Amino acid sequence: MDDFEYFQRFTRYLRVAHHIPGRIRLKLEVDLDAAQLDAIAGAKRFGQAIDRVPGIRSVKVNLLARSCTLEYDSTVIPADAWPDFLGGVRSPAAETLLEIVVEKYRELADA
Repeated sequence: MDDFEYFQRFTRYLRVAHHIPGRIRLKLEVDLDAAQLDAIAGAKRFGQAIDRVPGIRSVKVNLLARSCTLEYDSTVIPADAWPDFLGGVRSPAAETLLEIVVEKYRELADA
């Protein structure tokens, strides 16, 4: 499984806890059973991957709280992209974020 597939697999466990344009806090929602422990293990990798995406200014992962706070440039990533992207809704805003993520993963894969 490549990083992009891992990223997509991990995001299904995230929900938006708080959001204002330019800053979003995501919560990792999993039951800590054996089948989902792999999602928790992916939190650090998620933080490292999303930190490379253009428009992301900072990423802070708090494993104890099972949360991640992202500061981003809302002129690059539309604020309404986040809930749609995480929810699998193919809106124009979510497509913008998806294109940014895919482009970055292609660059990383080619490096």
